[in-house]
Amino acid sequence: MQAPKKFTNKLINETSPYLLQHAHNPVDWYPWGAEAFERAKAEDKPVLVSIGYSACHWCHVMEHESFEDEKVAELQNRHFINIKVDMEERPDVDQIYMSFVQLTTGRGGWPMNVFITPDKLPFFGGTYFPPTPRYNMPSWPQILTSIADAWDNKRDELLHSANEIVGEIRRMTVVELGGGIDESLSEHAYKSFVKSFDAKNGGFGGAPKFPAAMAMDFLLRYWKSTGDSGALEMVRKTAETMAKAGIYDQLGGGFHRYAVDAIWLVPHFEKMLYDNAQLIRVFLHLYQIAKTGAGSVSLPNDADFFKRIAVETLEYVRREMTDASGAFYSTQDADSEGHEGKFFVWTPQEIAEVLGKDDAAEFCALYDITEDGNFEGKNIPNIRSGITGDLGGGRDDSEKDVASRDACRSSREKLFAAREKRVKPFRDEKVLTAWNGLMLAAFAEAAAVLDEPKYLDVAKKNADFLLREMFSPRSSTAATVKDRRLNRTWKDGSAKLNGYIEDYANLADGLIELYQVSGDGKYIETAKELADAMITEFWDEENGGFFFTSNDHEELIVRSKDFFDNATPSGNSVAADVLLKLAKLYGDEKYERFATTVLRLAASQIRRFPSGFGRMLSAVEFSLGDVTEIAIVNGNGSEIEREVWAEYRPLKVVASGGDVPLLEGRQSVDDKPTVYVCEKFVCQRPVTNVEDLRELLNAQARA
Repeated sequence: MQAPKKFTNKLINETSPYLLQHAHNPVDWYPWGAEAFERAKAEDKPVLVSIGYSACHWCHVMEHESFEDEKVAELQNRHFINIKVDMEERPDVDQIYMSFVQLTTGRGGWPMNVFITPDKLPFFGGTYFPPTPRYNMPSWPQILTSIADAWDNKRDELLHSANEIVGEIRRMTVVELGGGIDESLSEHAYKSFVKSFDAKNGGFGGAPKFPAAMAMDFLLRYWKSTGDSGALEMVRKTAETMAKAGIYDQLGGGFHRYAVDAIWLVPHFEKMLYDNAQLIRVFLHLYQIAKTGAGSVSLPNDADFFKRIAVETLEYVRREMTDASGAFYSTQDADSEGHEGKFFVWTPQEIAEVLGKDDAAEFCALYDITEDGNFEGKNIPNIRSGITGDLGGGRDDSEKDVASRDACRSSREKLFAAREKRVKPFRDEKVLTAWNGLMLAAFAEAAAVLDEPKYLDVAKKNADFLLREMFSPRSSTAATVKDRRLNRTWKDGSAKLNGYIEDYANLADGLIELYQVSGDGKYIETAKELADAMITEFWDEENGGFFFTSNDHEELIVRSKDFFDNATPSGNSVAADVLLKLAKLYGDEKYERFATTVLRLAASQIRRFPSGFGRMLSAVEFSLGDVTEIAIVNGNGSEIEREVWAEYRPLKVVASGGDVPLLEGRQSVDDKPTVYVCEKFVCQRPVTNVEDLRELLNAQARA
């Protein structure tokens, strides 16, 4: 029987795993809410807001060093009202105070610790603080003592500074129209990516290195529209290098969050749902390109390699990150048994115990497993440069090469089975609507590109979960999305917290993708209702663009508006993309007008910092391109429908069911599966065979 906990605070009734991890700290933590701020006002105390997330390594470190220490907790409890925030649940709160920390310190990150007034005005903040002075940093107890002293003796100075900084944050939220949207914007962005591209290792910039999935997707679209092979080569090089390196889990599939070095070898070992959702689609697109013999990825084994990485990552999500209900979990930790990466690393002796001496020697040679190790005396499996075949996007299909691939696959399977017996990293099982929308789109597209029904089943089950569980009624008569409020998070049967623009937009985007693949009208109808709700609840009538929070959201010190594509795409970027697709499917210029305004608002920021707007740039490409409208009649599951998804065709929308204007008046020819290829609702002759369809689509692409 587990011994009773010595301390229990007000986080005990929360559903967030991150907050529950702190529920037995001696710190008297509150969740973000009115109760904490009312007490702060009553007791005239400043508020400490400590923000993190469950997969954050340094969040765990600071908890163990400081928040579990009774002497430190006594200091916090005596001088402050203490609030813990899960940044994945409350990105609105995180966004405001991260802006403050970045403005005042020049850097940001998590854990983030911000001291604010009872009226929520920030006056001091930072990230990780050690328990004793080190790293040229004051200790956490020193920070607490000095802030408490300043609150008592220099409060006027603190409040003056707080008001000035908040004024600056508010000015940052005002965005003016940045000029027209034309091809020069994409061209300028492409040249910027060329300058920052690491030609040796792939990726952009130096260490630490993040997988830039949105930038890669833009570059593929740029290649498709311009034919510039340099754009395709940057994506191919980056994808192949990442997939061979330690940032990719060579045994279990899926990508870790980022690499601490420039060569993608040593990752921060957490795995995030959103990274894998976006990278799956990049590898699917490379597979489409490679198997049709395009550009620099023209050989069959390139296609096999990109397909393998996409499939392994999809299978990782199915196996590790999918709830029985169909929902997708959020993250997996970097740490297990108190050590970062312990679950993922190996010694040669451990390999030999599983594979035997001879097979172990071959595996270790291929996967860079040595006695000295490549990570703290142990080894992160990674495919050494120059290795071919199944191991690295190889170039030949000799009998010897095929045998080598089979042996490698067998060894990986045995080692994976052995690794499954280890203590796994903690998994954050909360469900976030925006992130689920991203993964929903990935599974839906994978179902079509790979012609794999099981992925369509996963996508449908997830969509049906989201439509069933993630809404709460605005009134007792609520019937449609217009009458219901989309929630941000779900766990243990309970959905809560108002959805943000990214939740509405990403769910709508995932539903559009699923509609295009399945032809089920309920998905596109709900996507349209979500888009209408975005316009009603989030649009800035005065200055344009979508606010991060809805009209009926809790009032914070700033109502922010975000265009920047960070680790996840901004709500404005996805909203623009969604509205452009709906405009094509429904022939409704209203949606296009809202989308174009968003793109124009972002234009000047894109020109200054293109690498921060990968998803927005993809929307720009869609808005400028000649979009092919494909209407499929009586063709679900047919060979002619599969041809629509056989090649990489980013500038398209597909309708095959439901009450969509693009299908109006389209008839089947002789009861055969029939496809109409259209532009601006003007259609070519209907076709009923694959060869004619391919000719039409290719002619459209060349036009």
